[in-house]
Amino acid sequence: MKFTARALTPYVSARHYFGSEQRRHREAAKLSLVQLAAVVNSSKSTLARIEAAELLAPYDLPPRLDAAFGTGEHFYGLYQLAKREAHPDQYRRFMDLEAQAETIENYEPQVVPGQFQTEAYARVLLRCQEDLSTEQVEERVAARMSRQERRRPVPCRWAIIDESVLRRQVGDKSCMYEQLASLLEQGNTPDSKVQVMPFSAGPHSLMSGALTLLALPNGSTAAYEEGIEAGHLYEDPDAVKKWRRQYEVLRANSLSLTESAELIRKAMEDYKPCDTLPS
Repeated sequence: MKFTARALTPYVSARHYFGSEQRRHREAAKLSLVQLAAVVNSSKSTLARIEAAELLAPYDLPPRLDAAFGTGEHFYGLYQLAKREAHPDQYRRFMDLEAQAETIENYEPQVVPGQFQTEAYARVLLRCQEDLSTEQVEERVAARMSRQERRRPVPCRWAIIDESVLRRQVGDKSCMYEQLASLLEQGNTPDSKVQVMPFSAGPHSLMSGALTLLALPNGSTAAYEEGIEAGHLYEDPDAVKKWRRQYEVLRANSLSLTESAELIRKAMEDYKPCDTLPS
């Protein structure tokens, strides 16, 4: 049976436009899906589904398409638009501001902040959302990983995590060990810091939700407070001031960078993979 390419609808969304552009450039280069798959180290089925807008491109595919077609940052730019569609509407303004921020400060009471998550850790967390299909999970994993792409200038990231983040196992022990090792590696670098809010510090005002502060190039700051199912973005200076004050109190009562690193190391011991005994 002769294969008939599915008609595309490029102007429905950024994802559809990305797919149509991939097909347009592929056909202009006289490449089949199989041939392009070999060039960009992907699979025929993945590329076919991207062209049909059934799948959001993996975050690492756009640069390979640009290299294959000699299109500069064309596909990279399209992906920056398309990836936003993987997130609910209430996050999109936040993501726009996050992409501009010079400093990103987080507090997370239960999980590692998104910008510090490993791919395996993120996938386990997203699978907990029962209303997401397998494909939607993979799309959101790809979108989350793309938020970690280094941009210029590199933003300063400061994360405060509750001690419960270290104690609650996400995935298997290998997944958790890898995540804490990554967190430790990023815990005190020129552009990233990690502090732990210990159980011993007792209750505090931010226990019930996550908080992100975004310092923007124009000198303003936005605050994003997130609960279980909804978040709220604050851009009014007076409203942001309240969240800034609470974050600074939390920072002052958290462990120092050195003490935090030591606690992360101790937590890693609980997840350290067992050495395989010789047979």
